[in-house]
Amino acid sequence: MTIGIGIIGCGAISNAYFNACKRFPLLKLVAGADLDLERAKAKAVEHGVGKPCLPDQLLADPEIQIVVNLTIPRAHAEIDLKALNAGKHVFSEKPFALTRAEGEAVVKLAKQKGLRVGCAPDTVMGCGVQSCRKYLDDGLIGTVVGGSAFMLCGGHEGWHPSPEFYYDLGGGPMFDMGPYYLHALITLLGPVKRVSGATRTTWKERTITSEPKKGSVMKVAIPTHIVSVLEFASGAVITLTTSFDVRGGHTMPNIELYGTEGTMQVPDPNGTGGPIMISRRNLHGLVEYGRTHPYREGSRGVGVADMAQAITTGRKHRANEEIAMHALDIMQAVHEASDTGKAIILTSTCERPAAMRADLPDWTLDG
Repeated sequence: MTIGIGIIGCGAISNAYFNACKRFPLLKLVAGADLDLERAKAKAVEHGVGKPCLPDQLLADPEIQIVVNLTIPRAHAEIDLKALNAGKHVFSEKPFALTRAEGEAVVKLAKQKGLRVGCAPDTVMGCGVQSCRKYLDDGLIGTVVGGSAFMLCGGHEGWHPSPEFYYDLGGGPMFDMGPYYLHALITLLGPVKRVSGATRTTWKERTITSEPKKGSVMKVAIPTHIVSVLEFASGAVITLTTSFDVRGGHTMPNIELYGTEGTMQVPDPNGTGGPIMISRRNLHGLVEYGRTHPYREGSRGVGVADMAQAITTGRKHRANEEIAMHALDIMQAVHEASDTGKAIILTSTCERPAAMRADLPDWTLDG
């Protein structure tokens, strides 16, 4: 049995999903669509897709059961709703939506239609985060009491060919990169119960230095340096800093967790591999620990395959709408906390997704 996949949005990230469809036997790549038909045709040639088309044509294709939504953030909810109304399951790139109301509308319609909704990032299903989860669950560093996480860079105008949306509503370092860190922390520690935050916009305008728009000036409509405090239901308190304003580099870890019996450095959640460093109590220095799970670098798209497998067996898929909505709620609440000067108690929650099995080879999934 195979599940027909249609990809809407043939930008840079689409390569990972096109490649995933070739690696997982369960997935059958049917079509790739884009508002720019020539771009869809180019991806069809590159990846051997039989049906380059426009988005509405893809949504009408009866062969397609799952729509992979890789459009720009402000179109995520709109395309998700269209796909659901067309009778398709949908897996969206992050963020799930721009507002809670948008995300809730998608979840409500999916339930009404009896369809599945999933959302990136699925990098948390890779060997890096899953190995860290096993070490945590085995008690290697004891009970996590706190931690720090950092996503620091100088912005995307130096490399992205069309970076304007990163500085518009739905962009910024929290909505762009925050989901990687939040989904990883939720996978490791469970849901968040309360947040606070402070934000700033350092530059009101930015100049694009990448081609083909080099020299163009962009208006910045969102905060670009965001510091948040996340209080987890488990009791752990984590600080998360996301920034497009760090231009001189930094030495901070991606995620560092502090437990009653030791410290753990979690690999970059914007990837699936990376080193795992642990220091045990009464022992000096961080030591690299081996990876216990499959899915190393280059395995983005596993979330789509996991959802397809879940459709065939009836189990819950891991990169699900509950986690996506909780992450969206956290991100919106951090901005609200900064605006109001008050901590925000979250009304959303979610379960930790089921751990990945360590005994399965790459490109296979549990039932």
